[in-house]
Amino acid sequence: MDLQGDLINHPHDAYGHLRDTAPVQRIAGPTGEPAWLVTRYDDVRSALADPRLSLDKTNAAEGSYRGLALPPALDANLLNMDPPDHTRMRKLVSRAFTPRRVDALRAPIRRTADGLLDVLGTEGRTDLIAAYAAPLPITVICDLLGIPDGHRTDFRAWTNELIAPDPSRPQAAKHAIGAMLAFFTELIAHKRRHPADDLLSDLIEVRDSDGDRLSEDELTSLAFLILGAGYENTVQLIGNAVHALLSHPEHLARLRTDPSKLPEAVEELARYEGPALLAIRRFPTEDVAIGDVTIPAGETVLLSLSAANRDPARFSHPELLDVDRDASGHLALGHGIHYCLGAPLARAEVEIALAALLERFSSLTLAEPAPRWRPSLRARGLLELPVEYKAAARPRA
Repeated sequence: MDLQGDLINHPHDAYGHLRDTAPVQRIAGPTGEPAWLVTRYDDVRSALADPRLSLDKTNAAEGSYRGLALPPALDANLLNMDPPDHTRMRKLVSRAFTPRRVDALRAPIRRTADGLLDVLGTEGRTDLIAAYAAPLPITVICDLLGIPDGHRTDFRAWTNELIAPDPSRPQAAKHAIGAMLAFFTELIAHKRRHPADDLLSDLIEVRDSDGDRLSEDELTSLAFLILGAGYENTVQLIGNAVHALLSHPEHLARLRTDPSKLPEAVEELARYEGPALLAIRRFPTEDVAIGDVTIPAGETVLLSLSAANRDPARFSHPELLDVDRDASGHLALGHGIHYCLGAPLARAEVEIALAALLERFSSLTLAEPAPRWRPSLRARGLLELPVEYKAAARPRA
């Protein structure tokens, strides 16, 4: 049995089998080293909030974890930090994602969505990832950070190399990391010369006026994380949500009939097909019991958000999509102090993206070839989503 291959190619079936038979299981992790995989909802939720499970890689046992090698200027980010550093850095950016700030972004997000759909015209065929799900969030997050049009680039090519590296191109990830570091270094230098009313200018001001609150590496890493995570996770949320609805036309029709259901539907769609199969790896600072297994300090722990969200002990008939379900408590965006910082913005983007699609197109169906999923142990997202569409007839004036 090729467990890692099954987890990549048939994740829901493979995770479900492990959840039923070995809910805390030793596997080969994304980079080949041994790791403990946790799959039950209660175990995953508890572990996500357990302060003994550290994100700081210095707590990994010697030789037990290789991971992705990032330079310090990209590695000093929230995904590698515990309190108090995590608390300090998160506080610096959390105000950008308050409900009030996100509400102020809803109208610009809708204008961006409508503009992308205008380009598609009234009828045709397209890859909805390339034409819609990818450009919408990159526009939103670049506007939030204040990245000028001339400095925007194709992050999807870089993130693909990092999330699902091609074994036949071993240098591609290294080149992507170098390109990202050069991009953010140049971007921060540009924003220092041309500050504006945006999040990145605010962070630069904090760094330059009070270096004790934010180091230069932390500044660069924050920009990298906000842009990369804010973009990539939302691309996958939008793409996965559209694919799920097109695969379940009865639910698509339900939302057309009652668009007020969209906020609840977004929660169910995130539960059903979230953007991450696994949470960021953790390292116990002491021996920790999860289920019936005691995991030694320093070993790598992988928490399966996907398996937890389809645990029948928490959600009735979890393998079924049900836009009328109360999906509150799902873990698609994490839990505890490391809960996704940009979750309010991501929810708004998905809701608005779906609303704009449903209003614009009276007919939206899957097309050939079949959608392709990214081959990754970590992420759950589509590389392509071919669709055919036809615009709704506009009422006469």
